[in-house]
Amino acid sequence: MDQLIWRVEHFREIDSTNSWLAEQARSGAPEGLVAYCDFQSAGRGRLDRQWQASPRSALLCSLLFRPNVDVDLLQLVVGAVALSIRAALVRLCGLRPGLKWPNDLVVGDMKLAGLLAEVVTTNEGLAVVVGLGLNLTDNPSDVASTNVLEATGLTLSARGLVDILLEELEWRYWQVQDDDGRDELRREYEGALVTVGQRVRVERTNDAVVGEARGVDECGRLILDVEGEEMVFSTGDVVHVRAHLGAPS
Repeated sequence: MDQLIWRVEHFREIDSTNSWLAEQARSGAPEGLVAYCDFQSAGRGRLDRQWQASPRSALLCSLLFRPNVDVDLLQLVVGAVALSIRAALVRLCGLRPGLKWPNDLVVGDMKLAGLLAEVVTTNEGLAVVVGLGLNLTDNPSDVASTNVLEATGLTLSARGLVDILLEELEWRYWQVQDDDGRDELRREYEGALVTVGQRVRVERTNDAVVGEARGVDECGRLILDVEGEEMVFSTGDVVHVRAHLGAPS
């Protein structure tokens, strides 16, 4: 695999770094393009929910990938980004958030960050844009959340976080595209998931399923024990109903 070359673009204000990168992907931009901004006027979360942070209070960035893998493995790209920003936080301030499947970083029960992946069809094949919103000094008002300053007493630079994120991501992105590497990445991802061992409710478009989270499969999909029956989920909002006795916190 060729070495990935990162190219970082900074915007003081933009409607959405994900939307901008998706358009760049359709125009033929190679993978490794990264956009981050001080303020997003039309940031989005999962299911097209509006997501907005006050200026310079969060790391708001998106990354463009063109992974040479089957579409079923794209959840592992999101997992690689989540693990990499987690590792960057450990390096910079000692904060080690948990991962909440499929796309959140949490400190206890409080949301610290969210990720949003979008698959883009281009003339060069499928591209994946992964967006990241990480609270640095303030919290969005519509969710139970925390921020790095509140959790550690430290104020981090958004650009500094981007630089360490990309350092951490280079190796993990290679793992996504390697058979042995994927297995190692899956184990790291599963080990970081606070969802594992919890009794959870997976809310889908038309229904909800309650069971105990057992882990993730080789594609990063959630494995749930529902009254003795194993079910696998590739999408869905997860609500932690209660911690299972003996589960890691």
